[in-house]
Amino acid sequence: MKKIIFGITSLGLGGAERVLVDLANRLSKDYDITIFMIYDGGELKKELDPKIRKVALYRKKYEELTKIDRVKASLKLIIYKKKIYNAIMKKGYSVQISFLEGPVTRLFSVKNKEDENNKTKKIAWIHNDISKVYGNGLKSAIKKLVDGKVYKKYDKLIFVSNENLKDFNKTYKWAKNSDEDIIRNYIDYNKILKKAEEIVDLPYDNKSINLLTVCRLVEQKALDRFIKVKKELEDEGIHFKVYIVGDGPLRYSLQKQIDSLELTENFILLGKKENPYPYIKFCDYFCLLSYYEGYGMVLEEAKILNKPIIITNTAATECINGYENAIVLDNTFEGIKNGIREELKKDNAMYLKNEEGTSINDENEEKIIRKIKDIL
Repeated sequence: MKKIIFGITSLGLGGAERVLVDLANRLSKDYDITIFMIYDGGELKKELDPKIRKVALYRKKYEELTKIDRVKASLKLIIYKKKIYNAIMKKGYSVQISFLEGPVTRLFSVKNKEDENNKTKKIAWIHNDISKVYGNGLKSAIKKLVDGKVYKKYDKLIFVSNENLKDFNKTYKWAKNSDEDIIRNYIDYNKILKKAEEIVDLPYDNKSINLLTVCRLVEQKALDRFIKVKKELEDEGIHFKVYIVGDGPLRYSLQKQIDSLELTENFILLGKKENPYPYIKFCDYFCLLSYYEGYGMVLEEAKILNKPIIITNTAATECINGYENAIVLDNTFEGIKNGIREELKKDNAMYLKNEEGTSINDENEEKIIRKIKDIL
């Protein structure tokens, strides 16, 4: 049986992480699968099939490390990269897949004699708009230069959307001559429908329109902008509630902003939820108002549950092509404010509530699996 290793930063609650868990479980029927994590303790780890081997460099979650320990961990990955790589790969793998941009992609780019002798295939899976990830400044420029050399070491690059591929090729001109492919995120449709039926104590206000976002609390998701939009619309007399499922480094500053604008009762950070699907199923609108996105797996989940969707104009628009119950807003403060105002004024804003999901698509799942197997 062919041995395959996937590498990821952790198996915490995230879109790419959920995709990897579902994909690894599906592929474990036909391959010997190992999941390598830099940081252990992710909530999704327990959802992996027991026969999948799990390996972690650090036994703690990233959030559990002190600032000094985080710096030490980052330095260790740089200074001892080859040593760590050799220890991970000593069991020998036919295919090595870095499943997320960043540290694990740099780590899996190492090549040793065994890789060359065994003709090991190296794949980098890219989930985000690489042109936006780096940001600006000297540090970002250095990281962009380093990662350009890293990606050149891979035999194949896989992207989750056409826009991601185009943006990558604009950032790295040489990439047009490399082996590239587009594979949509694999999703276990039936699992989502089943988990959406779980009974949870939902916070929604039946007398209000309830907007939901599921995301990490990071700058990319533009939640600070969303809070400001909410404040201005509230001042106009347009009342609705916003709920955010997720956690991240900006939680404290976002809560401080919410409280200072007197939105504490109307813009609510719910924190992490291992099962976000009942929250998605019973919201009135699902929103993803990011500065930039990859493909936006959470939008596929919202589609499965047949929710009205509001998003900003990012690469994630590919995800809603052909989905009638969605709108795309200009990716600006005014664009979001005007778009939400107009949408909430429509007469149909409330009766969309509680529609049942019907978007099971086993054929699409199998097409994705067949394409991945061809590459493996």
